[in-house]
Amino acid sequence: MAETNRPLANRILLGLVIGIVAGIATLVVGKFAPEVLVTMRKVSTNVLDPFGQIFLRMLFFVVIPLVFASLATGVVQLGRLDKLGPLAGRTFLLFFLNMAIGVGLGLVMMNVVQPGNHLDSAAKTRLLQEFGGAAQKHIASGAAAPAMNFATIVEMFMPKNLFGAVVGHTNTVIGDVLPLILFAILVGAVGTQLAEERRRKLQESLELVSDLMTGIVHFALRLAPYAVPAMIYSVIVKIGVDILVALGTFVLGCVAMLLLHLFGTMSLWIKFWAGRSPLQFFKDIRAVLITAFSTSSSNATLPTALDCAKETLKLQPSVAGFVLPLGTTMNMSGTALYEGCVVLFVAQVFGVDLTAAQQITLLLLSVLSAVAVAGIPGGSLPLIAGLLVTFGIPPEGIGIVLGADRVLDMVRTMTNVGSDMVTTLVVDAQVRRAEDRAAAPA
Repeated sequence: MAETNRPLANRILLGLVIGIVAGIATLVVGKFAPEVLVTMRKVSTNVLDPFGQIFLRMLFFVVIPLVFASLATGVVQLGRLDKLGPLAGRTFLLFFLNMAIGVGLGLVMMNVVQPGNHLDSAAKTRLLQEFGGAAQKHIASGAAAPAMNFATIVEMFMPKNLFGAVVGHTNTVIGDVLPLILFAILVGAVGTQLAEERRRKLQESLELVSDLMTGIVHFALRLAPYAVPAMIYSVIVKIGVDILVALGTFVLGCVAMLLLHLFGTMSLWIKFWAGRSPLQFFKDIRAVLITAFSTSSSNATLPTALDCAKETLKLQPSVAGFVLPLGTTMNMSGTALYEGCVVLFVAQVFGVDLTAAQQITLLLLSVLSAVAVAGIPGGSLPLIAGLLVTFGIPPEGIGIVLGADRVLDMVRTMTNVGSDMVTTLVVDAQVRRAEDRAAAPA
C-alpha cells in the first residue's frame, strides 16, 4: 500500500507547487501586462474550472451511497449488540470521547485563529460570485431559519420524505445528510438483530456498496495530480495571494491541533487512565506512527499496530484483537478534527457564519461521518463534501484545501492510529482492573 500511495501523494504535492508557482507568476506578469491576467482568468473559468469539476463531482457522486453503506456496515459488523458486553461499552465510549475532544480542539482553534478570514472583503465577494449560489442562499435565509427547538431537531433528522430530503436541496440551515445518517444507523441496528447468516449477508452487501464507492474515489484520485494544480491556479489568479496566506494558516493550525490531541490529550489518558509513562509509550509505538504517517492508511498500519500491541506493549490479545480492528473503522479522531476544521475554514472563506448551535451539530456530525470514512488516503473527501452541503456551504470550496489535504492526511492518519493504540491501552488497563476486582476475595 505504501509503495502505491507515495507516488500519488508526491504527484499531488508537485501539482500543488506547480499550480501555486504558475498562479503567482501570472499575477506578477499581470502587473505589467493586465491583458494577460484577463486572458488567464477567462481560461480558468472556461477550461480549468470545468476540468476541476470533473474531479470534484466524481467525489460528490459517492457521498450518499458511501455515507449510508459505511455507517450501516460499521453498526452491522458489531454483531448482536446485546452480546458485546462491558468490553464493547468501554470501547465505544472512549471512541466517542476521543473523537469529540479532537473535533472540539479543532473548532476552538478555528474560532480563535480564523484562518479563512485572512481574505479581504473584495476577495470574498469574488469567491461568492464564482461559487455563489449555495453560500448566498445560506446567508440570505439564515435570519429566517426556524429557532432551534425539539420540533426543529425532529424535522431535521426525521423528515416526512426521507428520499426527498436526501436527494433534493432544501433551504433549511441543516438538512440533507442528517436523515441519511440516522437512517443508516437504524438499518445497521436492525441488521444486528437478524439471524447470523442473514446479518452476514447484509454486511457483505453493504461492504460491496462501500467498496464500489471507494473504487470511484480511487478513480477520482487519479485525476487529482492534474485537477489540484488547475483548481489552485484558478483560485490564485482570480482571488490573489491572500488565499495562500489563509490556506497556510489553516494547515499550520490543523497540524498543531492534531499533534496536540495525539501527544497532549492522549498523554493524559495514558498517564491517568492507564498508569503508564506517556514518553515510554510513544517510544514503544514509534514504528506504528511512522507506518501510519508514511502510508496515510489506517488499514495498511493495522498489522503493525496489532503486533506492537501484543508483543511490545504486552496487551491482552483478546483486547487488542477487538479494539484495534474496530478502531481502524470507527475511531478516527484525526479525521473528525480535520473535517470540522475544513467545514469552518471554507465557511469563513465564503463569509458563511455558523452559530454556536450549528458548530455543536458540526461536532456531532464530524464524529459520525468520520466513522464512515474508508481507511485509505483521501477517504474523507466525499464525507467533507457532504458536510459542506449540509451547512449550505459550496462543496466546490473543498478544492481550496485539496492540495494541502495530502500533507494533512499523513498527520491525521498518524493521529487516528496513535489514538487507536492509546484507546486499546486504556481499555486493557480497565479490563485488567475489573478482572482483579472480580478475583479478589470478598
